[in-house]
Amino acid sequence: MSKYIFITGGVVSSLGKGILSASIGKLLESRGLKVSIIKCDPYINVDPGTMNPYQHGEVYVTEDGAETDLDLGHYERFTSAKISSENNITSGMVYNSVIKKERDGVYLGDTVQVIPHITDEIKSRIKKVSANRKLDVIIVEIGGTVGDIESLPFLEAIRQFKQDVGFKNAMNIHLTLVPYLKSSEEIKTKPTQHSVGKLREIGIQPEIIVCRSEKSITAESRQKISLFCNVEKEAVIQAADVDCIYEVPLMLKEQWLDELIVRKLDIPAFDRDLDVWRNNVVERAKNLKNAVTIAVVGKYISLKDAYKSIYEALAHAGIKNNVIVNTVKIESEGITKNNIHDMLKDADGILIPGGFGTRGTEGKIAAVRYAREKKVPFLGLCLGMQMAVIEYARNVCGFDKANSTEFLPKTPYPVISLMEHQRKTKQKGATMRLGAYPCNIKKNTNSSRAYRRKRIYERHRHRYEFNSKYRKAMEKKGMIFAGTSPDGRLVEIIEVKKHPWFVAVQYHPEFKSKPDLPHPLFRDFIAGALKYKRNKA
Repeated sequence: MSKYIFITGGVVSSLGKGILSASIGKLLESRGLKVSIIKCDPYINVDPGTMNPYQHGEVYVTEDGAETDLDLGHYERFTSAKISSENNITSGMVYNSVIKKERDGVYLGDTVQVIPHITDEIKSRIKKVSANRKLDVIIVEIGGTVGDIESLPFLEAIRQFKQDVGFKNAMNIHLTLVPYLKSSEEIKTKPTQHSVGKLREIGIQPEIIVCRSEKSITAESRQKISLFCNVEKEAVIQAADVDCIYEVPLMLKEQWLDELIVRKLDIPAFDRDLDVWRNNVVERAKNLKNAVTIAVVGKYISLKDAYKSIYEALAHAGIKNNVIVNTVKIESEGITKNNIHDMLKDADGILIPGGFGTRGTEGKIAAVRYAREKKVPFLGLCLGMQMAVIEYARNVCGFDKANSTEFLPKTPYPVISLMEHQRKTKQKGATMRLGAYPCNIKKNTNSSRAYRRKRIYERHRHRYEFNSKYRKAMEKKGMIFAGTSPDGRLVEIIEVKKHPWFVAVQYHPEFKSKPDLPHPLFRDFIAGALKYKRNKA
């Protein structure tokens, strides 16, 4: 049967449970084990698809079209695990399912309660992942912080789960903060003691404690945590800050975390190393020779996690091209005719990410025009492609008031319009064009040179599309339709003639990029930016 690792967090949020979970997955894969990773989110939303990025950060999309937490992106970037809709469990999903079953009479007159009905639903969803795949280990990350009322049903469920499957088949790892007080120049273990105490109050005893700290944890502090938290001294693991997040698996391996896990779970595993990961990812990332500057023009710039996968995909492309990618984050609302040159003059490449709503769109359109006219390498993603279409329609084709019907329903030139199957859709959640769809690539384009394939599959998240009524008119003016759906109806990729590298796509290529396998478009975009910089010098 599959073994289970439950990962909880304490003291404060944003300690990096997602990176820890992904890193453990990487360690176990390196030892020949097949893993999968689940994220349990305690919010009542069924999924994060309708959440504001300022509150939740990026919405990550899986191959099968689930809108999920951004941590699932870490899982896919670090491991080869096949992540699907089953890998994200929210309180909203759980309660929605239980209430539906109650309405359908499934519980046969029982009083429906948190225990056992909600906890049973959580456990069944966790077990479903292992039931559908042959897996050695399933890592389950519990969102939130121990002590939060929202997380209690999940914590109770994993307490029961360990009893259900047997204590040799499941273990708990607790990530906690060990703060350093400058005034007394001391590492403080008390917050960790309290956090573990809170866990033990509800019946969960962690076997391993991973400590985040900006200062090295002394042997004395480790001994204290071991004593007061009832774990072996060797099971107190330090997770210090690192320059490159892909270094975390190496740091954990140096402390024998993988060996602890396979021993405690009694898993037969090969003794393999991470030399390929170390040499091809970490060492390359820490020894980059050149640098390029990429302007990311968006509307959620103030929150780093809003474009998490994009920044990671740029970094992956930088590793491949042996360059440091410096991102300049530009709020599109702040762009005007008077300041656009000053804002973008130092950029070696311009990227416009996805988004929704009219705010900041005119600034993005201005940035597209700058990239096109100045021959600056350009990459547009989802809404970024739509902005590129609108800009071209207005400034090259002469459709002065061209727009998207999302922003101006009665525009005389609706070059971007609502998809046909979306017109009668009223419900907002999980109703967009979501997940992987095929796309045929046109020969002799930048896209075909990047992909080196005739057909690709990329992940989508949108309601609006290019209006094919304008295809011929725009093609006559030099727009290249480099990628379309197999039936030719939907435009997926556009390019511009007589431009060194101008590619805009309706999908989200950032979701399929990995540090050891960068996405082809990001790879070539950064290569184009490096060439532009050298020619400019």
